[in-house]
Amino acid sequence: MILIMTDDQGYGDLGAHGNPYVKTPAIDEFYGKSVRFTDFHVDPSCSPTRSALLTGNYSARAGVWHTIGGRSLLKEGMVTMPEVFKDNGYETAVFGKWHLGENYPFRPMDRGFKESIVHGGGGVGQNPDYWGNNYIDDTYKHNGEFEKYDGYCNTVWFDQALNYIKKNKDKPFFCYIPTNLPHAPLIVDDKYVEPYKGKVSDRIANYYGMVSKIDEDVATLFKEVKEMGLEENTIVIFMTDNGPCPWFGGVVIDFETGFIEEGYTDGMRGGKIWGYENGHHVPFFIRWPNGNIEGGKDIGALSGHIDVMPTLIDLCQLDVDGDLKMDGRSLVPLLNGDEKTWKDDRSIIVHNQRVEYPVKDKEYQVLTDEWRLVKRRKDELYNIKTDPGQKNNVVDEHPEIVADLYERYNVWWEDVSVDFDEYAQIHIGTPYENPVTLYPHDAHTRDKKKIWVINVARDGKYEIGVARSPKESGRNIVKYKEGDAKTEVGSAFLNIGNISKTSPIVNDMASVKFEVNLKAGTTCLNAFFKLNENDKLLTSPFLYVNYVGEADQTKVKDYVASEPDRLLKDNYKQNVVLFD
Repeated sequence: MILIMTDDQGYGDLGAHGNPYVKTPAIDEFYGKSVRFTDFHVDPSCSPTRSALLTGNYSARAGVWHTIGGRSLLKEGMVTMPEVFKDNGYETAVFGKWHLGENYPFRPMDRGFKESIVHGGGGVGQNPDYWGNNYIDDTYKHNGEFEKYDGYCNTVWFDQALNYIKKNKDKPFFCYIPTNLPHAPLIVDDKYVEPYKGKVSDRIANYYGMVSKIDEDVATLFKEVKEMGLEENTIVIFMTDNGPCPWFGGVVIDFETGFIEEGYTDGMRGGKIWGYENGHHVPFFIRWPNGNIEGGKDIGALSGHIDVMPTLIDLCQLDVDGDLKMDGRSLVPLLNGDEKTWKDDRSIIVHNQRVEYPVKDKEYQVLTDEWRLVKRRKDELYNIKTDPGQKNNVVDEHPEIVADLYERYNVWWEDVSVDFDEYAQIHIGTPYENPVTLYPHDAHTRDKKKIWVINVARDGKYEIGVARSPKESGRNIVKYKEGDAKTEVGSAFLNIGNISKTSPIVNDMASVKFEVNLKAGTTCLNAFFKLNENDKLLTSPFLYVNYVGEADQTKVKDYVASEPDRLLKDNYKQNVVLFD
């Protein structure tokens, strides 16, 4: 089983879908041999789609509705696709972009992948990634430990996947390749960009160059899989995680209307996050010759990311717990020809939250075979069969359909919203990860300060290092970037439970270390620096938390944990920005 998922690549960014510029011969050839679901949908952004894909459940149920701020961490206890494969005797591996958590129990290795090589955060170069990574000859996490790799990032993912497949070709395997391309920054060798220069803007040319690079590596993968004799009995899926990004990716839109100004979308409106069909309607191609899934056929039934896990469980005849519940449904009746369309009037809900606590009626879309109820500033209704470009809002003409679709949304919201007040907890003091690096990426923000919700696994003495940048950067606290003047940082501050500590900064310090005695259980941790001259705060530190031994009982008895709700929810008024 090979599952390829690209990042921020739109439905229209393939030659097979009519793009007049971009060249994707390998993927186009696969398109010609595969079964294509032509009405397939995902979430409109990265982490939510990944959580839904890997659990068969709506991202809201999986605890993921943002890409940062503690809301991109896949809920503990959710059964994942790789766990099911692993429990059924498969080798399991992921190569590329994870974006569902950097720490235990959220890492790939904690969620069913026996082998993992991934970059940090939502993109190469973001703050959970290794300092200095820039797409070429980078350092990635291999089973939780940083390791250097030669070459361009996309080629690393595909080469490592091929090495893994060669090693395990005589065993059943599940190989997940979620590349970070063509997500920004749009870094790729100019030879891939050159064919598009002068035909489209420089930004789109770079984007198309990255798509070409994906296609090149896909071609190599398919060629070698065939040479290994695995092509006939390997299920291969190609899909993307959401539509193209309108700010710095493959499409330019009018932000007043959502209509396309540059880029090719096969006539669809909108883009990643911003909404409408082009934000969540993506390619989904599947092929398995030995399973009679091939032949260049289209299936138009409404389907989505939540359907992939139940489908693969059926196709591979995997044993699962009888109590396992998924929001998705198996696509096998459609794939084997027993059904042409769904017998029921199926609906799928897509929403965009990107806030601390999800807000009912904020940016959702109710999808059926015929209709799209789109919640923007006001309700909009489109007949997607007769108006695929969503140009003719007929909301006033069909109040009964609006009422029906809104009631479906209501029922869905009541079902998935039960855990919205919970917080994903990063564990410290476990044998699975010690020391633990806490990244600003996964912290909640209050009054510009970063707060991590943590689970202290055991009573103990903990050393917490507070740094302004990662260890591997070589930077100290007062000198942040090469060429910068020294910043007159005065003190470092640490708060955890009822413990508050401060320490002055000495000029050459890389970090400030605090020792604390903690009881097991949930608490909150925050740290920051304060400048000397104007009391200004520097509030996005990297924390290094190390369990060093048994607690000093004379000190730990006075410790009181903080309650996440009191720190994060009480008196908090979130700023809800539409289309953020």
